[in-house]
Amino acid sequence: MDLIQLIIISVVQGVTEFLPISSSAHLILLPQLMDWEDQGLAIDVAAHLGSLFAVIFYFRKDFRNILINGLKTTFKLNYAEIDNKLLWFIILASIPALVIGFVFREIISDYMRDPLIISFTTILFGLLLWLSDIFGRRYREISSMNTKDALIIGFSQILAFIPGTSRSGITMTTGLLLGFDRETAVKFSFFMSVPIIIAAASYEAINLVQLGNNIDLFNFIVTIFLSAVSSFFTIHLFLKFLDRIGMLPFIIYRLILGTILLFIFV
Repeated sequence: MDLIQLIIISVVQGVTEFLPISSSAHLILLPQLMDWEDQGLAIDVAAHLGSLFAVIFYFRKDFRNILINGLKTTFKLNYAEIDNKLLWFIILASIPALVIGFVFREIISDYMRDPLIISFTTILFGLLLWLSDIFGRRYREISSMNTKDALIIGFSQILAFIPGTSRSGITMTTGLLLGFDRETAVKFSFFMSVPIIIAAASYEAINLVQLGNNIDLFNFIVTIFLSAVSSFFTIHLFLKFLDRIGMLPFIIYRLILGTILLFIFV
């Protein structure tokens, strides 16, 4: 694989994984628009690992508290503090997408990668994000989250299997519609990404082993590094400027991208 292609794919994955603009849509469309060969499973695994390392490292203190307090809860049955519940909320919210992804992965892979589908979902869910950002009351903090909230956000994540929807976008949208403030909606979406990325990387790694593909170690390491760095700075800048810029720039981007795709592929 050409080094420039490798760099672009790695950075696109890192930037789009955590922004509400759909990483899957960009990674499907990029080879088609640039007339590139598919990057292969090894690069997909490496790109996901980079994003995974970045989000865990960025929120390392949060995840340490979530894990320690969540495990303590298992034995003490003390649900008084939100940190004691977050681990189980994250797991609970991830179950619907993990089940649907496992059962329908072949159908999703075969029938949901059409550029026209991506163009429509990019526009539709961009508008839904806009409505949630305008009309969401944004009065609730993470301490008010409950089991019902986690389940609703978790089931909404199923829609992200349609390319163009955006996993982070639909979970943030749902969080805002439930009345959570932007920071809570975004952070919980980021927390939920860990089980999903682990599942995606594991599935791709199993396929990679079964196919017996040779791994170019240099390309693999470069992809992990570039994806991790771009993911880390994307998370940092997104959170830093979230209250200042809101969701509007990403909504505008989605509407422009979806419109361009309609002109190209219709």
